[in-house]
Formats: sequence, C-alpha cells, structure tokens
Amino acid sequence: MPFAAIIGLGNPGDKYANTRHNAGYWLLDRLAGTCGAALKPEKKVLGDVAQVTLAGTVVRLFRPATYMNESGQAVRRLLDFYKLAPADLLVAHDELDLPPGTVRLKSGGGHGGHNGLRDIIAHCSADFMRLRIGIGHPGERSRVTGYVLNAPGTGERQLIDDSLPDAERAVELLLRDGAEKAMHFLHS
Repeated sequence: MPFAAIIGLGNPGDKYANTRHNAGYWLLDRLAGTCGAALKPEKKVLGDVAQVTLAGTVVRLFRPATYMNESGQAVRRLLDFYKLAPADLLVAHDELDLPPGTVRLKSGGGHGGHNGLRDIIAHCSADFMRLRIGIGHPGERSRVTGYVLNAPGTGERQLIDDSLPDAERAVELLLRDGAEKAMHFLHS
C-alpha cells in the first residue's frame, strides 16, 4: 500500500476557506464527497478525519485544524495516534511554483518555502509524497504572503477547480498502480 493517510493542507475557518493556501483542503473535500464521507473532528489528532475506500484501498483523509504554519504538530499527532510512518502519507498542498491548473506528484524533497511543509518536515521528516496543486506566483517574493492568503480571481479559481479531477485521478492511480503510473498521468 503506497500510503495510509491523505493530508490536505490549509487554514481553518471561514476567513480562509476560499484562499489559495487552502487548495489542499479543496482536494480533500472533493475526495470525501466522492466517497460520500464527512470529515469529523478528532481532538486526539488536532484535525478532521474520515476513513474512506479509494481504488479499493482504505485510507484516512485528514485536514489539520491547526493553522498552516503549525501543520506539523497535527500531522505528528496523526502519525503517533494511528501508528503511521511519514512514508505512509500523501500531503496535498498549494504550490506557488506551478501555474493554476497544474498538478504534480513528488516524493520527498525540501519545503520550497512552503511553511506548512516546513513544519511537517520539522516534526516528522521529509519522507512523504506530495501532491502539488498549482496556484501560480505573484511575481515578487515580498507579495507571497498576501497572495496565498487571498482568494484567486474567478479565472484562476476555475483553473484550479478544473485541475482537481486530475489530482483525484492521480490519487487513485497512486493507490492502485503506484507512483510511476500516477506521475506519468500527471506529468505527460
């Protein structure tokens, strides 16, 4: 089994629901909806959890209830509570270095300036798969924080929403056929 939990990164609360930083939450909500599941609060892991079957495999969907910069605390608790290793995780997150409408799969690596990934790596290690959902870049480093904490324009949001079925298909391929087939699907 390639992984036992899918983590969708974002910030909790209505204030952030439609911001670019919540692209991981958007995918997680889509996966839960496809499976007819609801994510429910689980205090022991600092987030919302649903157990679902995707591509014939039982996995946990997990949405940290911590803010993005503290995602690692919640992920660490999830690992400890369910006795998982970092290699059992697929982390879905917004990616500045990809244009809206693009999704890529990656194994391991650094945080690339993403504070959610930075905190997960600090608490757990870098040995997990990442599903990178493109949100584009504002052009200047000084504008990144405001950019990720604001909603994308209508056209950008449509491109991101249109990429989520590909992300969902990649998750299914990853579970059923492995990383190589999932990467070939997304990267071809």
